[in-house]
Amino acid sequence: MAVWALGINHTTAPLDLRGRFAFAIDQIEPTLRGLRQSLSRQPEAALISTCNRTEIYCAGDKPELDHTLDWLAHSGGVSPALLRAHSYTLEDGFAARHAFRVASGLDSMVLGEPQILGQLKDAVRAAEAAGALGTTLSQLFQRSFAVAKEVRTSTEIGAHSISMAAAAVRLAGQLFEDLGEVKILFVGAGEMIELCATHFAAKTPKGIAIANRTLERGEKLATRFGGEVMRLADLPDRLHEFDAVISCTASTLPIIGLGAVERALKRRKHRPMFMVDLAVPRDIEVEVKALEDVYLYTVDDLAGVVQTAQASRQAAVAQAEAIVDAGVQSFLHWVDQRGSVPLIQQLNAQADEWRAAEINRARKLLAKGEDVDAVLEALSKGLTQKMLHGAMAELHAGDASARERASAAIQHFFLRKER
Repeated sequence: MAVWALGINHTTAPLDLRGRFAFAIDQIEPTLRGLRQSLSRQPEAALISTCNRTEIYCAGDKPELDHTLDWLAHSGGVSPALLRAHSYTLEDGFAARHAFRVASGLDSMVLGEPQILGQLKDAVRAAEAAGALGTTLSQLFQRSFAVAKEVRTSTEIGAHSISMAAAAVRLAGQLFEDLGEVKILFVGAGEMIELCATHFAAKTPKGIAIANRTLERGEKLATRFGGEVMRLADLPDRLHEFDAVISCTASTLPIIGLGAVERALKRRKHRPMFMVDLAVPRDIEVEVKALEDVYLYTVDDLAGVVQTAQASRQAAVAQAEAIVDAGVQSFLHWVDQRGSVPLIQQLNAQADEWRAAEINRARKLLAKGEDVDAVLEALSKGLTQKMLHGAMAELHAGDASARERASAAIQHFFLRKER
């Protein structure tokens, strides 16, 4: 059984290219169906898509990396050559190691960040719902979850981590003297926005508002932080009211355009605006960054802030990598054992056939009134003869080398002393 992985992430591909391969959780099921139908043997498959990475994991009789890459390139509307230049491809143990490192937060922009584990579990559930997850990938991901748990409980890899949300607060604090005088607008109501709102709320800002496509979900978040909720459609007319805007939605197109920001700045008399776009693809048009009174940061821009706190955790990385190595070896051993399953099934089926035949013969003899002890003796001899017939035939073969090989095998399997 072959395992292979193809992916792009924050270290290999720019933000706008990653945006072409961003899949919402409700898109994963039909996307996986399309992927599997495009490959020759309909392999097991799973798709992970976050703001920092898009990765495909597959398992099948033979690896089909080139076809997988061609399919992904076509789905994103780019040439295979461009995608190949910004992607990584991994097979077998290397693919397993990568999955374990991702789950453990070792491959994240924020070293040791915990959100990726939940995102992986969501992706696995989506693959199961699509009927795309088989025994091999199930084992791969379940083992990756176990490795991640051990890394988090046995090492300091997650200690003192600066999340994207904390980084955004730090940057805002550099622009505004007092965050208590700042009005903040959060666009979206997902997990990342909830995390950001939690961090900013701790600074007791002057006002908090949640703009979301679905009012009910927005109201729930706004109530939690003592803020107001507004419709996404009202955002352009009210943008000028806010000093800081944090956006992270699943929209495939920008929802805050250059014109809206220009109008807001005019009404603000060019008082500065702090904007953070955590969405992939972008929520805020890229041209906004060029405006003189706007301080716009993307998810990639926050990387520098995040990296500053990572040196103190490097000592824990070696310990975490050792846990990953052990997990990889265990998974590869399991995969190797899987190759023996068909032979084990054949042996069990043959043994059951012999057993059934001898039991039927014994029942007939008992029905005729034969002595029970004699019937049991005949049953045991019959089973023994059937089990040893193949070995005896090999020992009587004419070829000397064949007899020598058979002799060594028979001694190994039949004449071992129990310890």
